[in-house]
Amino acid sequence: MMKSKSLIYALLFPSVVLCGCGGNNETKDDSVYVNIVEAVNADQLGTQTFTGKTKTMEEANVSFRVSGPISRVNVKEGDQVVKGQVIAEMDNRDYLIQYNATKAEYEDIKATAERVIALYKEGNTSAQNYDKARYGLEQITQKLAHHKDQLDDTKLKSPITGYVKETLHEAGETVGAGMPVVTVAGGSGLEVEIFMSANDYGRRDKFSSFSCEFDVLSGETFPLEVVRYSNEANVSQLYSVRLRMKGNYDKKKITAGMSTIVKASLEEEDHGVVNIPTSAILTKDGKSLVYMYNDGVAKAKEVTVLQLNRDGSTNVKGVKKGSKVIATGVRNIVDGQSVKPIKPASKSNVGGLL
Repeated sequence: MMKSKSLIYALLFPSVVLCGCGGNNETKDDSVYVNIVEAVNADQLGTQTFTGKTKTMEEANVSFRVSGPISRVNVKEGDQVVKGQVIAEMDNRDYLIQYNATKAEYEDIKATAERVIALYKEGNTSAQNYDKARYGLEQITQKLAHHKDQLDDTKLKSPITGYVKETLHEAGETVGAGMPVVTVAGGSGLEVEIFMSANDYGRRDKFSSFSCEFDVLSGETFPLEVVRYSNEANVSQLYSVRLRMKGNYDKKKITAGMSTIVKASLEEEDHGVVNIPTSAILTKDGKSLVYMYNDGVAKAKEVTVLQLNRDGSTNVKGVKKGSKVIATGVRNIVDGQSVKPIKPASKSNVGGLL
């Protein structure tokens, strides 16, 4: 019996020794896994997105130059019109009476003036009478022309070739001079209108390029060119910006009134201010610190916090653009500690199960 126990111990003991030796060869890894980001220029904001709407390059709110009741509106919304076409008419009764009266007065003054001028040439009247007749004729001629223009202005003509976008008044309504009656849109191209906040308007010189996309044309991008910025904000404190569509585009697919997404690229300016996640900043002893990632080691670096942003980022000074900054877990590491970057999850290994 004793021999059997001795034999069992002899067989087991080498295994115990070997297992103990193997355990002493393992190396303990104290590295902390962290997320690492690259500090970017605070002015390098990539692109700014706006919601826009396409418009015709020409658009006119057409109005009468005289006041009175509208007798006819000759067009309806969507009608095609050509430049010079009569699109609405005003009751011209009062203007016709005025013109006829002035015309009769003109004929009388003209006849008298011609007699005086003839007498002056023959030396039978004074220069004073001659000047009075000449100036009187000139005055009534201008008056007649003015009343003729007013009579003609009772017919409202389209200033451009295009289509009727909107009719604002109907027959029977009385309108004042300058009140828009019909909106006509035209032109051979399209523009896009967007509205900017005062903040974006203030840095408009930093927008280097514009482009737009349409839901109906997925994947296609169309370049835009700035036509003009408005000089005054609207009631919502937004500034209008008109952009002309460039290049070739299908005018049957892209028409006026379509909604579009406009992307504006911002130029980069380097003022020594970088943008990093707010989670990367640690406050210690009244100082703001970040941990830089340097070949697997966390190195503390003091920074100056300039601005906290709504998107969870912070603008700081003291870190160079392109530097690698530890973005998470900064409260759990110390200066000089070994760290390892967390690898991004593979799209084909969701959950890291493989």
